[in-house]
Amino acid sequence: MKEKVLKAFEESARLKEKFSRENLDLIIEVSRLMAEAFSQGRKLILFGNGGSSCDASHIAGEFMNRFKMERPPLPAVALNTDTAVITSIANDYDYSEIFAKQIKALGEEGDVVVGISTSGGSPNVLKAMDTARKKKLRTVAFTGAKGIKFASKAEFAFIVPSADTPRIQEVHITIGHVLCQMIEEILFEAPRKRK
Repeated sequence: MKEKVLKAFEESARLKEKFSRENLDLIIEVSRLMAEAFSQGRKLILFGNGGSSCDASHIAGEFMNRFKMERPPLPAVALNTDTAVITSIANDYDYSEIFAKQIKALGEEGDVVVGISTSGGSPNVLKAMDTARKKKLRTVAFTGAKGIKFASKAEFAFIVPSADTPRIQEVHITIGHVLCQMIEEILFEAPRKRK
């Protein structure tokens, strides 16, 4: 049992290190994109299913409250949190519409949409990304190795090189935390302290 526990931690650590080295420039680019959107009064719109919905809510909470710094709240919303909206759309239209209809209602030029899906194959996340692009919103996908179709619909894509859902999710939440940290530093840290 101890070996299995150690193996799980080692696999997670190796995957995060590999991902960070291969995506360092992209992480910085997306951090700047989001920071610029916030500085212009735009918002971050996140969504996902299952564990990815939890990640979307978690990241939205870090921006709306705070991450590491005492600073003003930043406008971020997770589209998977309002059960009345989700169930009414699913009931009256189709489950594939639950995020797309909300993006139609809430998305404004300059907003950044973040879709999170380990598989990248769910019809509701694919439709939501298509809707965001039609509205000319900035788009970011978090996915795994099998999510190429989903990634291709986004302007920026974080593709974790794994098909193991738990390991992909562990990298996704780390990406979210790193983006929060970088954006706080870009927007609120004194320029002389930045590296």
